Amino acid sequence: MKIIIINGSYRKNGATALILHEMYKKLGTYPNVEIQFYNVADLNLKYCVGCCKCYESGKCIFNDDIENLSKNIETADGIIISSPTYASNVSGQMKVLIDRGHFVIEQLLFRKYAVSISTYENYGGKDTSKVLNRLLSYSGATISNSLFIKVPFSANPLSDSKTQNRVNRAMDKFYNDIYKQKPYLCQKIKHFIIFRFGIFPFVIKKGSQYQGVVSKWKKQGIKVLI
Repeated sequence: MKIIIINGSYRKNGATALILHEMYKKLGTYPNVEIQFYNVADLNLKYCVGCCKCYESGKCIFNDDIENLSKNIETADGIIISSPTYASNVSGQMKVLIDRGHFVIEQLLFRKYAVSISTYENYGGKDTSKVLNRLLSYSGATISNSLFIKVPFSANPLSDSKTQNRVNRAMDKFYNDIYKQKPYLCQKIKHFIIFRFGIFPFVIKKGSQYQGVVSKWKKQGIKVLI
């Protein structure tokens, strides 16, 4: 079982990171689990320039850390994605990752399980959570859990035993969902509608301009609708 954890906060030891490290620790208690942890602060991130070349060729014009991360996610069974709340939204670094990560159109997370985490101090945590969950859902993931955690600035969220228990229970559920391949029928129906009547006809209409996308669909095992 391969799991990717992404800390969308530039602060590598902040509240969001502490939660993720606790998740890492919990998942490490299970057998045969490979966990890879990424801090956006360590990644070389170039902004998306909107050229759409990735849809034609299957790869971005920039060969940077986001491209390598995206390739690694392709082979994962699960993903944990997180962000602090800035102005009722995800962090700037997380937005760059969303724009550049080949998530939605290419269906990068098809048949993968996911957990989202948003942290906030004042308000807007639910808004951040919605952004992350929309990304996961539109990209084909099955959402196992979604946590939005209120925590004072620079405080340790795990000092609250209830929060720590929520985190550990979420990881128990996440692991079991992947291991047992638990079906979430409502999520599958929602994704089918989004893909079949939104993404699919849009891409097919583009023809050879989006040939790289169709190739990635086939690689991800999306063959029935092609």
